Amino acid sequence: MAVEGTTGRVTRRRVRTRANLLDAAFSVFAAKGFGHVSIEEVCEAAGYSRGAFYSNFSSLDELFFALYRERADLIGEQVSGALALDGPGLDVPAAVDRVTDVLLLDRDWLLVKTDFLVHAARDPEVARSLLEHRARLRQAIADRLARARGHTALPAVLGDTDGAAHAVVAAYDGVTTQLLLDRDVEHARAWLKQLLTALLTDGSGTPDHRQN
Repeated sequence: MAVEGTTGRVTRRRVRTRANLLDAAFSVFAAKGFGHVSIEEVCEAAGYSRGAFYSNFSSLDELFFALYRERADLIGEQVSGALALDGPGLDVPAAVDRVTDVLLLDRDWLLVKTDFLVHAARDPEVARSLLEHRARLRQAIADRLARARGHTALPAVLGDTDGAAHAVVAAYDGVTTQLLLDRDVEHARAWLKQLLTALLTDGSGTPDHRQN
């Protein structure tokens, strides 16, 4: 029992250490830019040694992907939850309203993500990993749209549900790029709502009931 208790304490401590490193890294990345931060700076901000860092992450890239996965999972949950409330069908305008009301639009996170995107663009292996993480978000959207297929038609120009999911993520990317520059979160939410409504309906806010 003593061994089990010790193991439990070690596990909880490691989980807490990892969470603290992630929180510290996020703050430092947002303040200085991903490419300008060292492991030592992350450790200093978190109050841990390099040993604590390397017991949880092999590199800053791995740490970033842990951050990315947290945010991507959160966004996926937000989108999936907002889209799940209509049952088998999908009231697109209402769903768009719900998605844009809850969707994470955190400028600090967008700064970190953009820095890392530039880093990944110069490293094909990192780029492949980033593409895989982005694909998870698109898949969550595509899965929900697929479940609504037969109940709610999408504009034929989008092709299939995968095409619609790509369009949704592209709209989010475009709006968040603007947000980085103008810092206007409310405008970003309103503009995203307009874009998604235009993409997923006939543009009037009423679903297009043509057959796909």
